[in-house]
Amino acid sequence: MESIKVALLGTGTAGGGTFRVLARNQEEITRRAGRAIEISLVGARDPGRARRVVGEGVRIEPDLLRAATDPAVEIVVELIGGQERARELVLAAIAAGKHVVTANKALLAHHGNEIFAAAQAAGVTVAFEAAVAGGIPIIKALREGLSGNRIEWIAGIINGTSNFILSEMRDRAVTFEAALARAQALGYAEADPSFDVEGIDAAHKLSILSAIAFGIPMQFSKIYTEGITRLTAADIRYAEELGYRIKLLGIARRSAAGIEMRVHPTLIPTRRLIANVEGVMNAVLVQADAVGVTLYYGAGAGAEPTASAVVADLVDVTRLHTADPENRVPHLAFQPNALASTPILPMSEVRTSYYLRLQVLDQPGVLADITRILADRSISIEAFLQKEPRAGQAEADIVVLTHQTLEKHVDAAIASIEALATVLGRVTRIRVEALG
Repeated sequence: MESIKVALLGTGTAGGGTFRVLARNQEEITRRAGRAIEISLVGARDPGRARRVVGEGVRIEPDLLRAATDPAVEIVVELIGGQERARELVLAAIAAGKHVVTANKALLAHHGNEIFAAAQAAGVTVAFEAAVAGGIPIIKALREGLSGNRIEWIAGIINGTSNFILSEMRDRAVTFEAALARAQALGYAEADPSFDVEGIDAAHKLSILSAIAFGIPMQFSKIYTEGITRLTAADIRYAEELGYRIKLLGIARRSAAGIEMRVHPTLIPTRRLIANVEGVMNAVLVQADAVGVTLYYGAGAGAEPTASAVVADLVDVTRLHTADPENRVPHLAFQPNALASTPILPMSEVRTSYYLRLQVLDQPGVLADITRILADRSISIEAFLQKEPRAGQAEADIVVLTHQTLEKHVDAAIASIEALATVLGRVTRIRVEALG
């Protein structure tokens, strides 16, 4: 059977990795797909650089739009990143009747609803396994492997840069700034790391996971997002003393009132497997009604882990190339006309537990004032940690772990605590999840 022709847009880290993996494993891939998969065209704005990546024998087209709509091509792989240009190219490919494979989580988080609707109308597929957690097949697990389940919640370490920084802060007892500098020196963090450390990248990925898990449209703008930039070495240390690790988690949970979608630093009991995921690795926990809790772990980024997912999508699309569009696996697991309009909860209505750290003057009555404020808002205390002042100092750290309560009650309590004359500066709040 004639090989299926692919246009590869972008020959950077992911594009180069995809070309190498496809070439190296061509025989096995062909046996799995039923026909050969051939990158016959490369779209690259720098043809010289692209030629060094793919070698001779592959046509290189500097006009990306022309490459995306080339009549000889059946699948377009978009690996250029960014949003607007990628959106233009993907929609053009779809309009030209091409299937699309992409690793672009920002593109899907912001424009996924439009792209999937266009693909549905055109009778083509958009595959995006590499958009979340690199080489971990979490999209396929949620969309197909767990399709007999009702998903209750997802909690994931889905940004390797932030996880590396938090691991460094704990292992080396260094500041956030020092850990970030090391991540940048090792190439794990960009010169401008804000997408990673502010939680935006994780929120892009969570919007995709949530849509597939709960059968809802992409709703990136409704995700509560908080990064790790304000965490201190003291917080890491106190969490350890209390039996917890701090991780940047993306959490999506179904509740009676709606769906929670949030990204923020989180205390997790050290006995949980996900609490022990270190460095740049990713992991996703899924709670489902029939199977219970399942954990997916592996490399969340890098040339070949990403390529693993891209090539797997190419194999899937090749297998389904001649299938009736109505019988393909839906983009978001649920049939397009069956997506739900379940409300997304505002953060104020989320119920969880909390770690509160405050610096106070070492005076009588301080603890009584704090416990009274918490009790007035029906916030019960699970654990309490009081540190003695250092020699010659009048300030001490107090750490409180609460039982579950509504975020809005904690907001009100923090405002009252910060108004006390004996409390210095801002209260540090980190949410706590048992994940049991």
